[in-house]
Amino acid sequence: MTADLDRTIAHLADLIAFPSVSRDSNLPILDHIRGILINLGARIEFLPSPCGTKANLFATLGPNRPGGVVLSGHSDVVPVDDQEWSSDPFALWPDDGRLYGRGTCDMKGFIAACLTVAEGLDVHALERPIHICLTHDEEVGCIGARALLPQLARLGYRPSMAIVGEPTEMQVVDGHKGCCEYVTRFHGLAGHGSQPDQGVNAVAYAARYAGRLLDLVEGLKARRPSDSPFDPPWSTINIGLLNGGVGLNVIPSTAELGWEMRPVQQSDLAYVKDQLATFQATELLPAMTAISRDAGIMTEVIGEVRELTPEAVNPARDLAMYLTGANAAQTVPFNTEAGLFQTEGIPSVLCGPGSIAQAHKADEFIAIDQLAKCLTFLDGVAQYCMSK
Repeated sequence: MTADLDRTIAHLADLIAFPSVSRDSNLPILDHIRGILINLGARIEFLPSPCGTKANLFATLGPNRPGGVVLSGHSDVVPVDDQEWSSDPFALWPDDGRLYGRGTCDMKGFIAACLTVAEGLDVHALERPIHICLTHDEEVGCIGARALLPQLARLGYRPSMAIVGEPTEMQVVDGHKGCCEYVTRFHGLAGHGSQPDQGVNAVAYAARYAGRLLDLVEGLKARRPSDSPFDPPWSTINIGLLNGGVGLNVIPSTAELGWEMRPVQQSDLAYVKDQLATFQATELLPAMTAISRDAGIMTEVIGEVRELTPEAVNPARDLAMYLTGANAAQTVPFNTEAGLFQTEGIPSVLCGPGSIAQAHKADEFIAIDQLAKCLTFLDGVAQYCMSK
């Protein structure tokens, strides 16, 4: 195990050195990983995005047959802008049993452990394939996975289960909320601040829209399922962005409102959309267009990612519980790509090293003992894939 752990740390150092922030290309880090996996005899699907600067990678080790286990991770990380790091965030540094660097826990530590276990495999002994799935742009709406999964189905891949290695401190998680992100833009009519009735104040209408969103929060609390396993147990709404205006004495002609919803059930998403559509059509737009026919409201969908729903039958969860010794699975409030796998009919679970409490922060770290636990877990997955 010591040699495997050292090898994993070396892989992690290499991965951290690639600053694969979502706004930039992930091709360099995928080329590095693809080279390692090709040398191990993996069959590679390298699937570029339409922009040509991003890609997904799906590698298969073992027999060419349906089924098998997907080990899934995202290659992108969040920015380090405006964060005060103690050292270079893209150079791994150890301290007191921890490894620091952007992406150490979210989620390059898991990817590094997957590479180490892959290097130790006797691929000819595998009865079930092991798939390593690496996506782009998870941090900005799971864009890569949303494109990848239908592509895999068309290519004939039918995995039996997926293990998504998000940081859960190696706890087994079989449920999380969805994540739906939007930017609503308001186009009004500029004018002098002394004559507000002669303009269409985009910021004011954005504020009214925001107020309606906040009103809907109470409705969502009342709609919460009686058996909801989440904390909080209802679907949530957060307003994260409100921009507009150029001066105190100018009627702003444009504004944008960025908001997200974390549904515990899809019916809540439909409820919010219906309520907003009615409010927009019956109250906001008539008032805006009465002054300017060109006024309008448009909502851009940044990403709509399904929740991961706990299911009575879930072989991925059962395998993870067996390998970790867990007595029960948990739920978490954050969103991952696991719900997308589940939507495609692939039983899914979260189980990965590190704590989500360290993700996205300055001086992000993963504890070395978490990597050791992950290696033991992945060795167990490999043994499962070798059994008949």
